[in-house]
Formats: sequence, C-alpha cells, structure tokens
Amino acid sequence: MIMRKYDVVTVGEVLIDFTPDGKSKKGMALYECNPGGAVANVLAAVNRFGGNTAFIGKVGEDSFGTFLCDTLVSYGIDTSGLLFDKKIPTTLAFVTLDEKGDRSFSFYRKPGADVMLSWDEIDKNKLEEAKIFHFGSVSLTDDPAYTATIEAAKYAKEKGAVISYDPNYRPLLWDSTELAVKRMTEGALIADIIKVSEEELELLTGESDLDKGAAKLMDMGAVLVFISLGAKGSYYCNKNGSRFMYTYDVKTVDTTGAGDAFLGAILYRLKDKTLSEITELTAAELDDILDFANASGSLTTIKTGGAPSIPTLEEIDVCRKTVKKLEI
Repeated sequence: MIMRKYDVVTVGEVLIDFTPDGKSKKGMALYECNPGGAVANVLAAVNRFGGNTAFIGKVGEDSFGTFLCDTLVSYGIDTSGLLFDKKIPTTLAFVTLDEKGDRSFSFYRKPGADVMLSWDEIDKNKLEEAKIFHFGSVSLTDDPAYTATIEAAKYAKEKGAVISYDPNYRPLLWDSTELAVKRMTEGALIADIIKVSEEELELLTGESDLDKGAAKLMDMGAVLVFISLGAKGSYYCNKNGSRFMYTYDVKTVDTTGAGDAFLGAILYRLKDKTLSEITELTAAELDDILDFANASGSLTTIKTGGAPSIPTLEEIDVCRKTVKKLEI
C-alpha cells in the first residue's frame, strides 16, 4: 500500500512577481519583489491552512532562485524536488494593476528556468506519495516542461492520486491561441478536478453559459468543476448539481493570486477525501467548500502580492461570520 505523505504535490512554475509599490521620490514606479507562480501559490495556501505539500520544478542558479527556494521553505513546502539550472535564469513577471486592482502580466521567459524541467529529473516517489497532484498550463507552453508536466500528471493518476488542474491561461506565454487550447485541453482530459475562469471556460468548451460549459468539462472526465468569476463570485458543478455563489465584499487592492488562494482552499478541504468521495459530494458540502474558498480568494485581494497575502484560517472564519456578500 502506498503511503500518501503529501496532501498536494505540484509540478510547475515558481517565479518572481514584481508588483507595483508606489513611486520613488523622482516619481518613478517602484516594484516589490514577490514570490509568484500559480501552482506555487496554491501550495502556499494549502500549507497556510495546515496542509503538507511538495513542489517540483526548476529555478535559475541566481539570487532570485535562492530567494524563491527560501520562501517556499518558509511556507513549510517541501523543496527537495526544486532544481537549480546553471545556465537559464529564473523567470520574472512584472505585474500591472488597473484602477480596480485587476492585474495583467509581462513575462521575461525566453526561456526561463521553469520550462527547462525534464521528465527524467522528476522524483517519481513524490508523485506516488501525493493524495492530490495539481498542475496548470503555464508549464505546458514549452518543452521539456510540457512533456514533464503531462507525464507527471499521468503517472500520478496511475498511482492513485486525485488530479487537480487549473488552465491559468496567460496569452503572452503562448505562441498561438490554437496551441494554447490544444495543450490546455490535453491537461483537462487528465483532470478529476478542474478550476477555470470565464475566459478559460469559453476557450476550452466554446461555451459562455456556466452550466453548458461545466457539463462539457465533465464530459472530458472531470468529476468536479469550479468556475471563478472574480468580484461576481464563483460556481461549482458535479453530478449532484450546480450552484453560483456571491463572494465577499472587501476593499480590493490587488487580485494577484486570488484564484490560487481560492483553489488552494478547495484542495485543502478535499485533501483527505478519495476520488469516490469527491465524486459524491452533496450540495450542502460543496456550498460550504465554495463559501470557504470565496473567503480565501477575497481576502487575498486586500493586500498586494500573491502568496504573501493568503489569509489564515482564523481570518477566513471572521470573514465568513462578519463580512457581507458582494451582490453584483
């Protein structure tokens, strides 16, 4: 019998997010160096809530790579699967925020160390020891990371892990929309749990209607679908039904990492359930999980940066008891 040492294991990217932080005395924009990467943020959330996780990926053998490794360690994430590339630098992303706090990204990744991870470099034992294996599409843009990620997901599934997937579409990282849809769909076909945004739902299914789009994702093989709708709220769907739920009314300053904190909260709540139990979740159980995830995502937006802004369980509890819903 395989011992499931880790609640969540991921293969993917960890990078630097340079986040706006005011202006200098000369009026020039200042940027704060924050740890980033969607899958790493998901692990940070799971650990913040008390879970046990491991990260598999690659950074450059540079000061940024060392900073990211140290940061993951400080979150309690197992970094024994994090490798350092001697030739390719750590990937950098510069975040731009609009007046609502919504973010966009510019990437320095031609290539970046995260895409240099190969399948033969991955510690297969960690994949075997995962209750949940999580991945995204940022690591599907280029080989060797593309092949490594897909093979890791397939291997983890063969070994009995529940597979979680977030397409996390970043247009600037792809050579074409067609390639993005092809590879993002390939990831979806492996997944048991899928979390998408409205844009990603339409890209993958051709549907803007939540029910119709979610049904198509379930036809691909998912047993549980979540759709994040930003300030409007979120939605879930499984074989027992579906529901939209409003999120919490907070003062948003930066949406970076909100979707990752949302998904991390979900995986934390699912970490001790088998695939069969996840498949059979009732509406009442999913309502509670979705509300918990909404609070996690909302509270992450009240501070700048991704992982550093993830709330504690206590903060989520207070939010759910005292903060009103944002009905828009």
